[in-house]
Parts: sequence; structure tokens; C-alpha cells
Amino acid sequence: MMIGQFGEDAVRVFAAELGCALGFLHDFGIIHRDVKMENVLLTDQGHLRLADFGLSRRLERGSRTFTICGTIQYMAPEVLGGGPYNHAVDWWSLGIMLFALTTGEFPVPPERDHCSMLRRVRSFPYDMPRTFSPPLALLLTELLCKTPTRRLRTLERFKRQTFFRGTSFDSHLLQKTPMELILELKEHPDRPAKAQRGLTPETFKSFDCDFLGSPVSPTDLSPTLVNFDLSQALAKGTSTNEVFV
Repeated sequence: MMIGQFGEDAVRVFAAELGCALGFLHDFGIIHRDVKMENVLLTDQGHLRLADFGLSRRLERGSRTFTICGTIQYMAPEVLGGGPYNHAVDWWSLGIMLFALTTGEFPVPPERDHCSMLRRVRSFPYDMPRTFSPPLALLLTELLCKTPTRRLRTLERFKRQTFFRGTSFDSHLLQKTPMELILELKEHPDRPAKAQRGLTPETFKSFDCDFLGSPVSPTDLSPTLVNFDLSQALAKGTSTNEVFV
């Protein structure tokens, strides 16, 4: 919303971090099933964290599932069609996200239902814009392959893409350097208005913290959380589910 679209250098870092996240999950047999921008959080240094595992499930290597779930613009064709599908769907969703980050728009607009969306996805050519560098175009072409068995669907193959030449996939090294672009956007004068997206304080009157103020330190958070001693609660046997409901 603030910048419109990201340059390839920024997208390269974002892609590496999200690719590592997917590789880590898939190694443990976990399929996320809802990879999208809204489920990616930013650290105070501008790096990414994949969140919201409400639709995720454990799926052993070689197994398949059939549940239609996720966010329609990010769904792989095999999910839209009712399965069967496997971990390869997460890599399709990553491809959609990277396309949107780079162009500022989705390759296929959302349709009203799964059947209509499936027809659009199956018929769409997924031609890469001429503004893309050849390495980025190749990466997205392999991620957005409609045939799951031919799709780029492993971290090792992802790392070998020409687009990542010279890029470290060591998470500690990646996060040593702040994402200056994100830090600059945090200080942009239009940020408070953009972040509210038309919401008003009245929307959050039942909450005891300032959601629209974008708290950045513990002292800005809810008094309930600021004064809560987690270690003491755990020592008493209180479950974390009870603590954070």
C-alpha cells in the first residue's frame, strides 16, 4: 500500500526467507495451505515471519489431501479442483505472492467461487511481464507451473535458481542486515493513515490497547500483558492456552 511494488533486490531477500520457512515446515511434514501476504509479519528490522497456522496440517511425504481451503487468489489449481494435492501447493502460493510483490497486482483477479477461479487459473497463460529479469521470470514460471509434479517444490531446487546467485540462505546471515526499505517506510509520513485503512478508534473500543497506534515496545501494549508474569504463571501450572486466549 505504501510503495506499490518492490524491486527485485528486496523480493530476492523476501523470497529467500519465505523459501527457508517453507523448506523447514515441509521437512517436518507440515503443509501451511494459506501462504499469503496477510500471513507474513515483519520484524522490527524488516525481515519476514510466516504466521497463522490455522489451516496447516501434518502431511507425510508421499501423502495427499483433498480439503479445499486457503485464500482463493493464492490457491493452486489442484486445491481449487478439490485435490488430491500435497506440499507443492505452498510453493504455488509463494509464486503468486512474489509476482504480486514485484508487480503490485495479482496475475489473476479473484472470482466469486472456486469453480470460476479454477477455470481462470487453468486458462491463464502466466506470461511474465517484460520488466522482469530473466532469472526472476524463470523462477516464477517454475513456481507457477500448473502441473504439480513439474512444479518447483523443494527448497534445494529453489536455492539453485539463477535468481538467487550469490544469495545466502543462512537465516542468521540474512537477518544481520536490516531491510532499509522497510525501515524507511515505517517512518513515512503517510504510514499512519495507510495503516488504518479507513478504521477508526471506535472499531476497537472494547480493547485495552491501541491497535491503530502500531505499538513498538512492551510499554505500548495492553496493560494486562505488560503486567503479566509468564514465568510465574507457568510455575503455577497455568497453560499457555489459558494465558493467551
